[in-house]
Amino acid sequence: MGWSVWGLILAGIIALFAWSRSRRPGGFYDADIYGLTPRDHAIYGSIAAAFAVAFALTALLALGTITLYLFAAFVVFAVFYLTSFLRGAHEDDQ
Repeated sequence: MGWSVWGLILAGIIALFAWSRSRRPGGFYDADIYGLTPRDHAIYGSIAAAFAVAFALTALLALGTITLYLFAAFVVFAVFYLTSFLRGAHEDDQ
């Protein structure tokens, strides 16, 4: 149940963060360098919300092993999203 709770909390945080980013035009790196539009952030927010619902279901139904696989998939998703605009400029950008 611990993985479900942590997954629910983290997925909720990322969903709220992504939806808040979808309300703005974007920063230098996410909008200009990496091409993330507000629509992209909204899509990531929706996916994170779907993960949050899935974690809530695994907590309610007490699905043990499935929760670990779900958490692993969520971590891959979260890493892809967070590194898509948080990593900064590359040396070859100049």
